[in-house]
Order: sequence, then C-alpha cells, then structure tokens
Amino acid sequence: MLENYFPILIFVIVALIFGCVPLIIGRLVGPHRPDPEKLSPYECGFEAFEDARMKFDARYYLVAIIFIIFDLEIAFLFPWASIYQEIVNTEAIRLFGFIEMLIFIAILLVGYIYAWAKGALDWE
Repeated sequence: MLENYFPILIFVIVALIFGCVPLIIGRLVGPHRPDPEKLSPYECGFEAFEDARMKFDARYYLVAIIFIIFDLEIAFLFPWASIYQEIVNTEAIRLFGFIEMLIFIAILLVGYIYAWAKGALDWE
C-alpha cells in the first residue's frame, strides 16, 4: 500500500530540492551588504514613515479596479471555455450560454470604458 505513495514522496523531495537549494546557494555565495536603504520598507512608491493620512491619486484606485475587472474576467472565462463544447452540443442551453457570456463581457466592457474615460490608462 505504501509503495503507491513513493512517487509522491520523490516528487516532494525533488520539489524541495529545486526550491530550497538555489536559495541556500544564493545566500552562501552572494554578497550580503545590508544598509539602511535596503532594510527600509517600501510601500507604493511613498516613504514609509510619512503621515498615514496622505492623499493618494485616484488613478491608483482605478488601476486596482482594472486589475480586479480583468482578474475576474479570466476567473470566469476559463471555466466557461472549458465547458464550451458541452454548451454548444446541448440544444437547450446553447443560446442561454452564449447570451450569458455576452452579458458578462458587456458588464466588463462598461467597467473598462469607465476606467478609460477617467484616465486610468493614461500614464505620465
């Protein structure tokens, strides 16, 4: 019974070797010269020790919205694409599946146009 798990054990060991050995070699061989600049935290391009109530540009939030829009798009399009052949072959849901995805893409398009109109895609 345990011999069935042997390939999994080998896989885990090889994964650990490929993951840990380069980190250990890099730590041993690479230069290690920390200074205050390297050790300071970096957040969003702003100094970490300024006032916490500073104003952010609205485009920062619009970029985050765009990321969420396209991230959700991919999260919903992949499962739909994986069963697309089944949708096409089933007469009862063929039109429903197509219209459902058109509505979904139309909602995403509205969000994309909104972000474009607000200038979130314009870089300085």
